Amino acid sequence: MAEEEKNVGGLVISSSPHLLTGENVPKIMYSVVAALLPVCSVSVYFFGLHALILIAVSTVSSVGAEYLIQRFMGRPVKAWDGSAAVTGILLALTLPPRFSIFGVVLGSVFAIVVAKQIFGGLGYNIFNPALLGRAFLQAAYPVFITAWTEPFRGFFQVDAVSAATPLALMKFEGIITPRLNLLFGNVAGSLGETSALAILAGGLYLRYKGYVNWKLPMGFLLSIAFFGGIFWVVDPLKYPDPLFHILSGGAMLGAWFMVTDMVTTPTTLKGQWLFSVAAGAITILIRLFGGLPEGVMYSILLMNSLVPLLNRWTRPKVFGEGLA
Repeated sequence: MAEEEKNVGGLVISSSPHLLTGENVPKIMYSVVAALLPVCSVSVYFFGLHALILIAVSTVSSVGAEYLIQRFMGRPVKAWDGSAAVTGILLALTLPPRFSIFGVVLGSVFAIVVAKQIFGGLGYNIFNPALLGRAFLQAAYPVFITAWTEPFRGFFQVDAVSAATPLALMKFEGIITPRLNLLFGNVAGSLGETSALAILAGGLYLRYKGYVNWKLPMGFLLSIAFFGGIFWVVDPLKYPDPLFHILSGGAMLGAWFMVTDMVTTPTTLKGQWLFSVAAGAITILIRLFGGLPEGVMYSILLMNSLVPLLNRWTRPKVFGEGLA
């Protein structure tokens, strides 16, 4: 019997929740891992052995870092519950295909130790660990983090050919990548930008399992389409159409696997809509007017920091509140 339970007169008294289901953290997290397998497979197909090594090293480093830090801090070891593995896979998917192996180890350790465990572990972290780990690597490896390569070079390809991402081509050269390439993944970019279709398949699987709140990815993608569409209508020769914004960059990965993070997003209905819509709007502003071609990472991290305020501002009124 758990320590928080008490047996009083034959009745077991414990803290909430009192209605239990078959769901638990490992089951949910390993379902997320399964949902990420399609995009991981596509990234390995297009970028070869080094992509597979990046994903594997990032995952192992994240799980290992969680195990060691929990042992060091005297906490129960829960490194095998799948949450660290999810962080490791997502971090790898935000990186270029030829990123430094040593760098991905550093990013994984930072994501687990600084972005997650220092805050208290799973359920207490303010920021999405994978995104904060990626932000750390952006500062630590500003050259490697933007070293994109052409896809489909063969599984054992050693030499890589440099290439620009669809967002960079759009922003700096005015070139729009064909939609089918964006849909299936035959484009340069991070591992998680390779195939919008593969990401959608994984996201819909999580939605089917009931692990994804549809309002968050829907609000984020519709916001991107709406605000991107405004500029496209104003000047279609200068700005890309809404579909391009949705299919390119980290929009799909962010929508289905980062905006939907149960820990770092609001718990209230209004807060969820505000979070997702604002993140989408910030993404478009950075893409079109910022110095960087992509803004998904910064938009989500910025909104993560506002989640406590959003929960407070949008808290439903308690029945009878203010009548006393």
